[in-house]
Amino acid sequence: MITKIIGLTGGIGSGKSTIAAYFASKGVPVYIADDEAKKILYMPEASAEVRQAFGENVFTDGQPDRKKLSELVFNDPEKLKQLNAIIHPKVNHHFKEWVKQHSTAPFVIKEAAILFESGSYKSCDAIILVTAPKELRIKRVMERDNVSRENVLARMANQWEDERKEALSNYIINNESLDFAKKQADNIINIINL
Repeated sequence: MITKIIGLTGGIGSGKSTIAAYFASKGVPVYIADDEAKKILYMPEASAEVRQAFGENVFTDGQPDRKKLSELVFNDPEKLKQLNAIIHPKVNHHFKEWVKQHSTAPFVIKEAAILFESGSYKSCDAIILVTAPKELRIKRVMERDNVSRENVLARMANQWEDERKEALSNYIINNESLDFAKKQADNIINIINL
């Protein structure tokens, strides 16, 4: 049996992390790519590459400073591309090793905010897209991160629009209401397990 790789993504504030946690609660192995990317950033090899690419300004006490780094890259698409080129290959390598550890599962979920933007959707057997109305997403992020509407919109600008993602997705979960989203997730589990 070959373990299927199911990508799970959604724009900022769509609730993809909540849906990922729900899949995990159902016994599905879930890999959170963004969490791994954060850990990899602090590893010596990645840190050295970040220092070389962006200089000392993005470091605090000898460690990469995620806040300084994100302020720098989210306003400059070229710098964001540069950072992704350092981090993403390392995340992909880690993910492949993780999949081997879960080879008895019928499928695993790879949750990633920029699954499409990074191109990693191409290595998935199917894609689940989590969506929610734009205004609801903005409100969720403003409350969650205690940031301004402008800050959320700037972050959204670095992600593809839902319409573009929908065209490449196999399943879409509308996460306007969590109960409804969970029912949709249960249906997807049943379909994939067939």
